[in-house]
Amino acid sequence: MMIKNMSIIIIMFFIGNMIFVSKHKHLLIILLSLEFIILSIFFLLLMMLSFVEYDMYMLMVFLVFSVCEGALGLSILVSMIRTHGNDYFQSFSLL
Repeated sequence: MMIKNMSIIIIMFFIGNMIFVSKHKHLLIILLSLEFIILSIFFLLLMMLSFVEYDMYMLMVFLVFSVCEGALGLSILVSMIRTHGNDYFQSFSLL
């Protein structure tokens, strides 16, 4: 049972990475793929910590950091849409 769950989590992680690499034109898709990767890592940590019967305190710390990362990404997305009108990376230059 654990091998089946582990293979599903690894597949989730690689699917999130493939989406992150292939759909790099839109910021919203990148943020969603990063959240999907974080969700797969959370499931991996949950399964590993429950397997070794360790304290679940680290999961709470991980969730706090992932929520902060999501809020920061959404604020960058909103400011980018307000200034440039879309979330394409090609629409703005660094100059």
